[in-house]
Amino acid sequence: MSDISLSLAIEALLVERNLRNMQLARAALAPGYFLRAAQHLRGIRGNVIIGTGFPVADTFETDGPLGAIALYDCLQALGAQPLIACGPPLADALAETYRVLPLQARDLDAARVEAAERLGQLNPAAVVSIERPGLAADGRYYNMRGEDITPRCYFFDEFITQASCPTIAIGDGGNEIGMGNIRAAIAGLDIHPAVTGCDELLVADVSNWGAYGLIALLAKWSGRDLLATLAPVDILDYLCARGSVDGVTRANTLTEDGLPPAEGMQIIRDLRILTGFERRQNQQ
Repeated sequence: MSDISLSLAIEALLVERNLRNMQLARAALAPGYFLRAAQHLRGIRGNVIIGTGFPVADTFETDGPLGAIALYDCLQALGAQPLIACGPPLADALAETYRVLPLQARDLDAARVEAAERLGQLNPAAVVSIERPGLAADGRYYNMRGEDITPRCYFFDEFITQASCPTIAIGDGGNEIGMGNIRAAIAGLDIHPAVTGCDELLVADVSNWGAYGLIALLAKWSGRDLLATLAPVDILDYLCARGSVDGVTRANTLTEDGLPPAEGMQIIRDLRILTGFERRQNQQ
């Protein structure tokens, strides 16, 4: 399968369920967006900032951090130096295990200063956002229920808008960083759409799965079955033990957006079949 054919297959697979109208978002994007995004990460070296963490109640949801950890492990295995950018309590939860860039800014002015300083210090080769709330037109953050969550957010948008390196964003509903790229197309959805854009926007039924799509292409190019090493249940268990909740049910369960882990594991299997690794393993 050619790279572009693989990208198109991934793009179709990841919005197949259409849980939050991401088929509409897909139609607004130029085809091949997964390929274009993955090419920014191909052979990458140096620091890669991965922003994640969507506040739910007084904690964080499982969608986003799971994908961020999966991409972190992949990029590290391929020779990059990833960092996960997030605010507390997620930053505190991950700090013992991962390189963490703690976000501190709680308003736009402070965020501009923080982003400029951190980007200057780290000189990242890429910045990725996975399920990070994006600023709406009124300068506030909203969840899918329309609730104003600004007081519980730490601003990451400026890391995307100020970056001089490639920027990639993954979202699944329209209120995440990156959705500014297709703001007009999603204007009719029952959300407060985000206005922050990026170089390449990726959409999926669950944002974690967008990270898996990137990993699939990186796996193909490296000849390494990187998806086979993913253990989503173990990561969910790790996150739940540190206080995560499902973004839909708000319960401390081993689920993502109301779905059991078997759904994500099936996506991984489907991606491994698309990249040929599942077939190769069965033939050995």
